[in-house]
Amino acid sequence: MIGKLALTLLVLFGAYAVLRARWRSERVARGLEPPSAPLLPRGAARLAAAVVLAIMAGGSVLVMLQGWLETREVVQVQVVNANTGEVITYRAHRGDVGGRQIQTLDGRQVRLADVERMIILPVDSPAAP
Repeated sequence: MIGKLALTLLVLFGAYAVLRARWRSERVARGLEPPSAPLLPRGAARLAAAVVLAIMAGGSVLVMLQGWLETREVVQVQVVNANTGEVITYRAHRGDVGGRQIQTLDGRQVRLADVERMIILPVDSPAAP
């Protein structure tokens, strides 16, 4: 959350700096203000932009990697029949569990009936048999 706020503030500061530089150059062109040194040297501005882009690219890669690792996490899926109370346990990747369908680690496709409910637990859960 703080990262999103910091990025927003950085973008706002950058936009303000660009607009301020344009306004100043227009005033200098009209002769209303004498020319002055730029707020940031050209090399420093390029370096700052490159650092911001590198941080954004690194953050994007980390988020994608985290999502991929989460989908590859092995979970225990318990299918409970609401009528009989029978519980059947499967193991699957978190990304292969969706809706009313599961693909287990050994390749089986499991589709749940309307009277069945799914419970997803981590493999190292104390409730696991």
